[in-house]
Amino acid sequence: MNNFKVLMNGIVKENPTFVLLLGMCPTLGTTSSAINGMGMGLATMFVLICSNVVISLIKNLVPDMVRIPIFVVVIASFVTLLQMVMQAYVPGLYATLGLFIPLIVVNCILLGRAEAFAAKNNPLASFFDGLGMGLGFTIALTLLGGVREFLGTGKLFNIAIMPEDYGMLIFVLAPGAFIVLGYLIAIVNRLKKA
Repeated sequence: MNNFKVLMNGIVKENPTFVLLLGMCPTLGTTSSAINGMGMGLATMFVLICSNVVISLIKNLVPDMVRIPIFVVVIASFVTLLQMVMQAYVPGLYATLGLFIPLIVVNCILLGRAEAFAAKNNPLASFFDGLGMGLGFTIALTLLGGVREFLGTGKLFNIAIMPEDYGMLIFVLAPGAFIVLGYLIAIVNRLKKA
């Protein structure tokens, strides 16, 4: 299997957010701004890459009866490491993302990729799968957060683009996440048909 194809698969063809509709809790909960969306996407990508590689390395040592619990332990270990590093080096982002960082453990993207890809492929292909899926998730969350931030506050990456009174509060609130996500999924589906 071509590693570039595996990488692009996660970004375009099987984008976790826009195509597979996975990871909706962090997608809707953390994307009030482009920075938050990018931070959550990069955090998930780190865990996804590391857990995919480790699971691919240990897949032959793990009995089938305990496969899923072992995968969860591997994922939880990387989430704990990520949580400590974020708390130490980017405390502002860590405080903003809050509870969503530990919830990466139960994100269906990670366990799904561990079971569907990493447990069946070599470490290099698993690395590229994690990178592709992580980039696809990061792009989707950043785009969703950027659109919500711009429509809600007139800013993008906290830089004022429009006057301060431009924004519409609904886009910063939870309903705005559903509205923008719906439109972005519709656009992606339309582009896929063209």
